[in-house]
Amino acid sequence: MRAYYAKGLPEKGERRLAIFLLVGVALCWAVLDQGVKHWAETTLTLRDPVPVVGETLQWYLVYNSGAAFSILSDKTWVFTVLAAVVIGVILWHIPKINSLRWAAAIGLMLGGTLGNLYDRLFRAPGFAVGHVVDMISTPWLVPAVYNVADIGLVGAVIVMIILTLLNVRAERKKPKEGRSAAAETVRDA
Repeated sequence: MRAYYAKGLPEKGERRLAIFLLVGVALCWAVLDQGVKHWAETTLTLRDPVPVVGETLQWYLVYNSGAAFSILSDKTWVFTVLAAVVIGVILWHIPKINSLRWAAAIGLMLGGTLGNLYDRLFRAPGFAVGHVVDMISTPWLVPAVYNVADIGLVGAVIVMIILTLLNVRAERKKPKEGRSAAAETVRDA
């Protein structure tokens, strides 16, 4: 992408590409998450471990009403509201993003949030208090059961931390008076 900056790809074009990437990653990740959850519910037996790679990786179907480690399992509605707020904040900021790296990371976060929000809204025991389908167990790594949406959320946070440490910005700063746009471009790819 640096070559585009040097040639002066219009800011609108950068934003369009970043938005397309973000939305594409989000939709693909949410669909993948729901597909794996559907497979787990139709194939696995509740709380019956199925070794994939010995005890290193197992399929283990559970329904989680709380967050990680079933935290606040009696307050499911809190996570529904929190997920809706996260989605709202992401949607509000999408038009400002022109970094492909940030777009991919935010797309993962949006996709993971959408996947788990779908469960909270439309799965038993009812609207806005549904339980999230978890099916991946790696007891040696994390003593919890998680899903594809959770992998996207954790991956997004890790990438965002790295991008922040590398000082990669999510959006281009507007040029200061007297300076060219090329002099003010941020690092991106």
